Amino acid sequence: MTGGPGASTAGFSRILVVDDEEPMRHMLELLLRRAGFEVRSAADGELALELVEREAVDVVLSDVRMPGLGGLELAERLSSAHPEITLVMMSAFGTVDLALEAMQRGAYDYISKPFKQDEVVLTLRKAEERLRLRRENANLRARVAELEAGAVAVDGIELVGRLLIHSPAMRKIAKTVRKVSRFETTVLVLGESGVGKELVSRALHDLGDRADGPFIAVNCGAIPEGLLESELFGHAKGAFTDASSDKPGLFEAAAKGTVFLDEVGELPANVQVKLLRALQEREIRRVGENTPRPIDVRVVAATSRALEQMVEQGEFRQDLFYRLAVMQLRIPPLRERREDISMLAEHFLTTVNRRLGTAVEGVDAEARRIMLAYDWPGNVRELENTLEHAAVLAEGPLIGPDELPERLRRGRRQAADGPAEIGFALHFSDDDLSVKRAQRRTERELILRALEQTDGNRTHAAKLLDLSHRALLYKIKDYDIG
Repeated sequence: MTGGPGASTAGFSRILVVDDEEPMRHMLELLLRRAGFEVRSAADGELALELVEREAVDVVLSDVRMPGLGGLELAERLSSAHPEITLVMMSAFGTVDLALEAMQRGAYDYISKPFKQDEVVLTLRKAEERLRLRRENANLRARVAELEAGAVAVDGIELVGRLLIHSPAMRKIAKTVRKVSRFETTVLVLGESGVGKELVSRALHDLGDRADGPFIAVNCGAIPEGLLESELFGHAKGAFTDASSDKPGLFEAAAKGTVFLDEVGELPANVQVKLLRALQEREIRRVGENTPRPIDVRVVAATSRALEQMVEQGEFRQDLFYRLAVMQLRIPPLRERREDISMLAEHFLTTVNRRLGTAVEGVDAEARRIMLAYDWPGNVRELENTLEHAAVLAEGPLIGPDELPERLRRGRRQAADGPAEIGFALHFSDDDLSVKRAQRRTERELILRALEQTDGNRTHAAKLLDLSHRALLYKIKDYDIG
């Protein structure tokens, strides 16, 4: 608890009632004690300030108009000296404007006199929940900060490389990462877009013997096919029109380190052949050269696509798949480890506050319920972007439902209205039952939804759609999507 020395740790908050009318103070004391609160009282603002210096106080319930130090001044003084204390104002008819002004000076809420007893208790319960959430958020932020400062584990949260670990599913991943990192074996990291495959790959690098070497990441789906081979393996002068000089590729640049091949399923067939040779022979040939060059790198690959299915369909070499998948790590989506959401949210808020200069302390109860119920199709990456969006819009210390993106709030409304129809409907006329045209309409609708969900980010949309970036750009042009 906060306020003065010897903070209370009881289940209910300690309330300080401040009112110059003794009957009102007495009535509120009886009411709040029956509701289970610990109660203290003071006849004016000066006495209230003296009491909070001596005793633990969680919530101050104060009248606006009092002789001496009134409610507005008390709000300012408490906000400055004891920002951890929650202040609720009471206002008689005609002084509501003063209560609103007190809220601008730091008060949390106000109650109009005359009031119903249930109204007082409900308001204080809300204040108590807000207080609990702020403490939980502060505690979680402190634990994450300890981890970032170098602690191995703090109260059930671990830091493995740069990867925050909390849920049982991620603990299992962390255990495997620690063991596999000690060996040079090739690792294939599997999982949906945005689950953190690159962070897991970096952890394999950071915990291994190559930690002092470079970690070079390349998105195989983001580089044009004609440049990909040269980018990975380098080229000799004159190998093609723009090759004005010799250039080493990423495999040479990553000497004594790690090459991370993200979206390895997007590799064209000719590059798959060269990658297989590099893995088997530990050597590469630059484009335009015949002499092999030895390489000293570890390869970690990742994909959100079903590589085994691609092998069956002849889209990915079977021998390369087996070479890459010596050790497979499957990262579960965020919807399967919802217990990680609160921890990750606090981590991202700390990062956003530091980067943007915001001062958001956490997420309120209703916003947290919405976040925990949402399925996060974009996984951890979507959560990070959501918290940045909300932090920019937040006007108080806690993010509320209104600061969350519309797609999250839309899910809350659908849940309140009852089960929503899954997917979307396609309407057909009796004289047009073309499968090909229906497929085009379906693809166009999915692309539009993915672009909406990612705020127009085509790279992220491509990952949600399980398409290469090149394929998505082609389809956007083909379907005339603006």
